[in-house]
Amino acid sequence: MAAQNHGALHGVKIVDLSRVLSGPFCTQILADHGADVIKVESPDGDEVRRWGPPFKHGMASYFIGVNRNKRSIGVDLSRQPGRDALVRLLDGADVLLENFKPGTMEKWGLGYGQLSDRFPSLIYCRISGFGAEGPLGGFPGYDAILQAMCGLMSVNGDPQARGVRLGIPIVDIASGLYTAIAIVMGLVERSRSGLGQFIDMTLYDSALAILHPYLANYLLSGERPVSTGNAHPNISPYDKFPTRTCEIFLGIGNDRAFQRLCAELQHPHLAEDERFRSNADRVRNKQPLREILENVLSQYDGHALCRQLLSLGLAAGPVASVDEAFTHAHTRFRNMAIEEDWYRGVASPVKFSRSKGVGLVCPPPELGQNGRQILLQHGYSDAEINALVADGVICGIASS
Repeated sequence: MAAQNHGALHGVKIVDLSRVLSGPFCTQILADHGADVIKVESPDGDEVRRWGPPFKHGMASYFIGVNRNKRSIGVDLSRQPGRDALVRLLDGADVLLENFKPGTMEKWGLGYGQLSDRFPSLIYCRISGFGAEGPLGGFPGYDAILQAMCGLMSVNGDPQARGVRLGIPIVDIASGLYTAIAIVMGLVERSRSGLGQFIDMTLYDSALAILHPYLANYLLSGERPVSTGNAHPNISPYDKFPTRTCEIFLGIGNDRAFQRLCAELQHPHLAEDERFRSNADRVRNKQPLREILENVLSQYDGHALCRQLLSLGLAAGPVASVDEAFTHAHTRFRNMAIEEDWYRGVASPVKFSRSKGVGLVCPPPELGQNGRQILLQHGYSDAEINALVADGVICGIASS
């Protein structure tokens, strides 16, 4: 992988056995900044390769979105020669990431306790639904189920809807983000101790960790949080409003900002109304304030108003569609759109002053696309590779 820019994680080798979303999302973050990610897939491949339409080059958009800048090898880990191949791939590896059901790797002789003596500097990270132990230990975890079980659905959506799944798979994505942070923390600690360690990540823990401010509110008040629609439970006005031309979102976080909003809307008296003087007053009188603002805002061009409010330092923005957000001029200015050859994607949001991201080194790989190259780099001969291919242990590459 001849990188155009080495990246902050150049030289870090990651053997990635994860599939679906949280693990691949994590390793794409790391690959975008120079880590060499070897994606080890089963002979059937990561199942999200088939989660479409839409498809491109036989790959579903779901897979394409989180697997760029990686190399793929197809290995049957249920067979001993496949497990032997994985052990050879771990030579020189810094990180192993997997999200099998807890106990699977141990059954194959590939658990942390079984590998740590041979690879004492290896950071071994497992992502699972609930962990290996405890009342829910070992159970499978899926994003929507965790949204339901951990309270996220109960505070999302319209108050009358009684629990709505967030449209994006927020638990998987948050787990991937936390896992990327954990791996980098592990690498930093290892630079001091020289030792690897086991990282136990779960979707359950991540879902609980992102329940702010609802869980914080409950822990302080003892009152069960409920969904508030687009409105914020602790701030007002912080909500979506219709205007003459479009819907907009206002986020007015303090009393000074509210005073400036009222002045700009030519209703300065609202800031002196005893119902709305402080944020606490406005939260208690959220509905009458909303009714007044709806009437006032109905006279405005929402796009022009948002530009004017932003120029005054007030948080406001039009409600955009996905395509409008991706094609917005600021998206281009921030270099957040990747469009090279057939590949289109969202770039890494992490921007260093010196350690630039590597951009698009390679598009998402076909299953086993890099298998021969990877095995040759790890001491296999062409004859050995051909034998593994013929035996079905290695898939996705032709015999030479």
